[in-house]
Amino acid sequence: MQNLSGFCDKYFNFCCNKPYFATHNGDIIKAMAIREIEKFIKDYLDYLEIEKNRSPKTRENYERYLKVFVEKSGVSSIEDITEENIRKFRLQLARSPIKKITQSYYVIALRNFLKYLIKRGIDVASPETIELPKIARRDIDVLDYNELTRLLEAPKNEDIRALRDKAILETLFSTGLRLSELCNLKRKIDLIRGEISVRGKGEKLRVVFLSDGAKSSIKKYLDKRGDTDEALFVSLTKAGNALGKITPRAVQRLVETRAKEAGIPKKVHPHQLRHSFATDLLINGADLRSVQELLGHSNISTTQVYTHLTNKELREIHETFHARRRE
Repeated sequence: MQNLSGFCDKYFNFCCNKPYFATHNGDIIKAMAIREIEKFIKDYLDYLEIEKNRSPKTRENYERYLKVFVEKSGVSSIEDITEENIRKFRLQLARSPIKKITQSYYVIALRNFLKYLIKRGIDVASPETIELPKIARRDIDVLDYNELTRLLEAPKNEDIRALRDKAILETLFSTGLRLSELCNLKRKIDLIRGEISVRGKGEKLRVVFLSDGAKSSIKKYLDKRGDTDEALFVSLTKAGNALGKITPRAVQRLVETRAKEAGIPKKVHPHQLRHSFATDLLINGADLRSVQELLGHSNISTTQVYTHLTNKELREIHETFHARRRE
């Protein structure tokens, strides 16, 4: 039996790719159960990538969340994923310094994993009993109209760098694109129609639209380009030569630089132009569902964070009824 136990130790060391302390039969059975959980997690991650067409980054994040759950909850088999163990894990998260929004990512990953297991006919705790942490409404830092105007007009020269930066700023505000989506745009676009097909989060395809100002800025920029790189926006050398597709960090730096040139005292980041795009639409009467579609949000609750900034009716009620006795 000792020889068999030694063989099993070596086998599990090989399979798990980490040292394993067990030599007793009970520990070996436990290791087999843990190995089973790891296999189910791997199967689920494969399912996300292949069947649900999730990105490698999403897979990486879900893997991290689920492995933390297995480690912190101490579950040693699928049968151990009970409401009680989940509650204990939630309690650990709540007492940790992790932000509420990050805690919700762990819970979402766990709920979706349970849904997958149930779909495969495995009896586990119901995902419907797991509630997401209540998250305080985010404060959204939006540029006011004068700041936005100054930022868009900051690149004033006619050199390739200024023309590129102007085109980037106009495109961000015109389309509400995410930073990664902007960086992945291809050079071959129809400037007459002013429509761009964008593949966003979850590989979802949507159409965004260029304003006249954005179309004009992009045309001037492309006319100045002397390279054949297929990327719409490229990084540049000091001499103005193309270095390939622009990086997110390069866009962040140019936005910060142009904001300083525009005399904006606070730090400005590309996502603020996406916020400005959304609030501008809502202030001017666009419905929430349309804005959701243009932003590429999968859930309308994500879009609703903008409504407290744009509710004209509440402002009118306040102006009409508040402190009338003091007039």
